[in-house]
Amino acid sequence: MPGRVGVVGLGNMGAVIATRLATAYQVVGYDIRAERRERLAGGPVRVVARLEEAAEDAELLFLSLPDPAASAAVVAEVLPALPAGSVIVETSTVTPEDMRRLWATTQGYPVGLVDAAILGGVANVADGRTTFLVGGEPEAVERARPALDVLADAVLVQGPIGSGMAAKVIVNAVAHAVMVVLVEAAAMAVATNVSLDALYDLLSRPTGLMRPLTYRLQELVRRRRYEGGMSTQNARKDSLLALETAARHGIPLFAVQAAHSVYEIAVRQGLGDLDYAAIATLWERWLGCDFSQPGTSEG
Repeated sequence: MPGRVGVVGLGNMGAVIATRLATAYQVVGYDIRAERRERLAGGPVRVVARLEEAAEDAELLFLSLPDPAASAAVVAEVLPALPAGSVIVETSTVTPEDMRRLWATTQGYPVGLVDAAILGGVANVADGRTTFLVGGEPEAVERARPALDVLADAVLVQGPIGSGMAAKVIVNAVAHAVMVVLVEAAAMAVATNVSLDALYDLLSRPTGLMRPLTYRLQELVRRRRYEGGMSTQNARKDSLLALETAARHGIPLFAVQAAHSVYEIAVRQGLGDLDYAAIATLWERWLGCDFSQPGTSEG
């Protein structure tokens, strides 16, 4: 018989998680809202009316809840009911600090805890095409991994507890900030008679949007190779040209304006002749860290 898995939280994402897990496990689902329980009643997920029933005899207990407070309350309530050796898998979007607080709550109980942040929407999970960013102790991660593999085509272990959520927060921050930059670029393109198709083509090229990631961050920052290349002074000049172009056409800029401030600071701190990837040294100075040695910090 397949193992038993509990799922707490049967909203849009939780219902999909429960239904897909039911293809490989005996799944027991619970939600505080009766209408959500009724929506899954009669299907492959056995729906229960009490939270403790979802935890009893569960090898894994998946959480898909609306906020950290809900997760904390559920974990505190179910810990006495969970069998020894079970693992709580937090898929709700919470902070790394929230995960560490959950971990502290579990101490003294013979259960594991894993954070499994989801990259992708409900449809991706339903099709098993999502990515999980996972944090936790290796033993707990390994016990949760077969179920995560049912839900995702990529399970990327980031490190200790909280690191999966940290990775998601960072990735989302980049995506959301880049979206602002792209809209600002589109506005400048339209104002200067550059088509959006042409802009897309330019940014899609190897020398476009991915270049700062695949070359400057990975090759230059990680190796502290800042001699040669496009100088910080020239990056400052190009950034200023973009600001002047936007001002001429009355285009509000937020992200590009903020980024320009970094180049002004970098030039004034003596980085003008180095490749513009050298702006990374500003953060190394501010934080007392070394990007060539991931994880090191004085703070």
